[in-house]
Amino acid sequence: MISDGVEDEEKYLAAGIAGLQQNAFYMHRALDSNNLRDALKYSAQMLSELRTSKLSPHKYYELYMRAFDELRKLEMFFKEEARRGCSIIDLYELVQHAGNILPRLYLLCTVGSVYIKSKEAPAKDVLKDLVEMSRGIQNPVRGLFLRSYLSQVSRDKLPDIGSEYEGDADTVRDAVEFVLQNFTEMNKLWVRMQHQGSAREKEKREKERSELRDLVGKNLHVLSQIEGVDLDLYKETVLPRVLEQIVNCKDELAQFYLMDCIIQVFPDEYHLQTLDILLGACPQLQPSVDIKTVLSQLMERLSNYAASSIEVLPEFLQVEAFSRLSNAIGKVIEAHVDMPVIGVVTLYSSLLKFTLHVHPDRLDYADQVLGSFVKKLSGKGKIEDSRATKQVVALLSAPLEKYNDIVTALKLTNYPRVMEFLDTGTNKVMATVIIQSIMKNTTHILTAEKVEALFELIKGLIVDLDGTLHDEVDEEDFKEEQNSVARLIQMFHNEDPEEMFKIICTVRKHIMSGGPKRLPFTVPPLVFSSLKLVRQLHGGHEDRENPFGEEASTTPKKIFQLLTQTIEALLNVPAPELALRLYLQCAEAANDCDLEPVAYEFFTQAYILYEEEISDSKAQVTAIHLIIGTLQRMQVFGVENRDTLTHKATGYSAKLLKKPDQCRAVYACSHLFWVDDQENMKDGERVLICLKRALRIANAAQQQANATRGSTGSATLFVEILNKYLYFFEKGNPQITVASVQSLIELITTEMQSDSTPAEPATNAFFASTMRYIQFQKQKGGAVGEKYEQIKFRSIEISDWCKQSLA
Repeated sequence: MISDGVEDEEKYLAAGIAGLQQNAFYMHRALDSNNLRDALKYSAQMLSELRTSKLSPHKYYELYMRAFDELRKLEMFFKEEARRGCSIIDLYELVQHAGNILPRLYLLCTVGSVYIKSKEAPAKDVLKDLVEMSRGIQNPVRGLFLRSYLSQVSRDKLPDIGSEYEGDADTVRDAVEFVLQNFTEMNKLWVRMQHQGSAREKEKREKERSELRDLVGKNLHVLSQIEGVDLDLYKETVLPRVLEQIVNCKDELAQFYLMDCIIQVFPDEYHLQTLDILLGACPQLQPSVDIKTVLSQLMERLSNYAASSIEVLPEFLQVEAFSRLSNAIGKVIEAHVDMPVIGVVTLYSSLLKFTLHVHPDRLDYADQVLGSFVKKLSGKGKIEDSRATKQVVALLSAPLEKYNDIVTALKLTNYPRVMEFLDTGTNKVMATVIIQSIMKNTTHILTAEKVEALFELIKGLIVDLDGTLHDEVDEEDFKEEQNSVARLIQMFHNEDPEEMFKIICTVRKHIMSGGPKRLPFTVPPLVFSSLKLVRQLHGGHEDRENPFGEEASTTPKKIFQLLTQTIEALLNVPAPELALRLYLQCAEAANDCDLEPVAYEFFTQAYILYEEEISDSKAQVTAIHLIIGTLQRMQVFGVENRDTLTHKATGYSAKLLKKPDQCRAVYACSHLFWVDDQENMKDGERVLICLKRALRIANAAQQQANATRGSTGSATLFVEILNKYLYFFEKGNPQITVASVQSLIELITTEMQSDSTPAEPATNAFFASTMRYIQFQKQKGGAVGEKYEQIKFRSIEISDWCKQSLA
């Protein structure tokens, strides 16, 4: 059925074009022979094709444009006739004898254009006559195109300021009156289209009306182009008349489109000075009109106008633009009781952006907008519409984008109240946006009060809102969210130790409420921020006799106590490896502060974790090396405490599951007994004991490999131990003798030449590199060179090892 209708319409269009072209041909022949009567006869017959009612607006437009082109040629002929002495008044009377009213009016408009140009009559009289007689066509489509033609041929002949048609009898007001009258009649025709035909074709009619809207809107464009329409005339006549027509037509499509036209075609300055008039019409529009888009576009234009020049800002203050817009939005929402949430959000989002552009220094205005939003949505609970939640995010993001400073946004008391309307997912999105803003602008939060307010905003990332289970959250998303919180904690800083300690306590309070799964992400940055404060306190008081006396409310001891409780919480996760690392970091900080009991307690906790919680062999290897490395750097311990901790560390090393791991941990323990810059921590004998023990374990590892694989295994461990021997030999350990080094070299040489030892290029290269180092030290000379000179190689030459490694 639909395809048949389209085919029929194509046939009607083709027939109309054929008839138009045929009559146009005869018209041209009459024009060429200067036969006026035949020219008018055939032109009227040609224009009769426009009387059809069988074409849609789109197809009718094609036919109209062909007729329009022919009428331009006819107009040129009329101008030539006028120059040859033909009376335009007689011609104007003559065309009125056309049989049908539609061709008659098209011809009248065409001759009327020439009539005005001849100046034989005042322009306003001719224009008034034409616009009045056009009322004879009441068919909406035919009437709209006729009046569009009238507007087209007359737009350059209006009595405007500076125009050749301006005179004593013709004024700008006459031009304005003509355009307004034509606009009014066209809008009536356009609105009337919705009442034609059956209710089933309503959607089709709306589409057709939408196709014709530009014909009506062009009148407003013409008005905006009239030079003589100044602010006073616009305010007194143009805007009230246009708005009257818009409000009275009570048509949704017309009201939305024409309000948008007003905003787009007239100058921003006019909008600003007539805000009360323009905004007063908004509550009177139909409830179904998309008023949020209209007002949003108005505020966007005004915002851009304010941004164009600082000189225009006083105008906004003068007309009280903010209060007028705010009141208007309130009235519109009250008038449209059923306005969806997205409409309310969009309006206030646009108002806030306007406020931030025009009055960036007035935080009270921005807070007032947020407060009004909260008031309008109070009692409605969480926003469920996804489009509306996106607009709320835009609303909350606007202050961050404008000020690039979360501290400024925190001054907005209604900011957190707006966030309460967001669902859990969107709340997290907004919290992430806030953190990203802080990181992007490197904003440091300086007070505990601000930190408290900030955590209230980002609580969606800190705690589980509305009973959301962890299983419902994507693991990667969760990690990214918590990593962002961890980065945020590093942005909290204050040079005043008292205030910084308050900040740390505030952060701890919030992150401890987030559940065990978040702690591995949030506890480490808190610990390091606390240790930074400890070192700051120590550095700032190192010249005092009693640097951390009782009179100080914030002391390292107090911070360490807090850290102990904080790290203990990781055991509930459980995360023993992380807790051990943090205990060792705290022990090192206590060492820097000369707090031996505190440092010993942290090591004790680390050892307990190692013994009771860490069972994985790889984790044990990592942990023991961390313990050894940290203990080596500790200088605060007395002999007894250090011996206790060192003995424990060596004991743990010897009990690792795999022999190679045992060996490496044991020879690493040798560094616990020899610290370069500490004379009281150089025990050469115990160093040698560790190294010999490592050799025995390495030998046991070889025997184990021989028993299980039939080969003696790698000699890598022996080469590693040789490097330790050379290190302590070079450092002057008297227990490490030339003989012990030489015997170890010979042992390695023998092992590597053995048929049962598998060929390993990496081990060969490692040993060759060690040999080259010895040779280099010999050639270097000096005290160290003299030591190395005593080392002789009887079993193999260095050059041979180098060749083997290169091979």
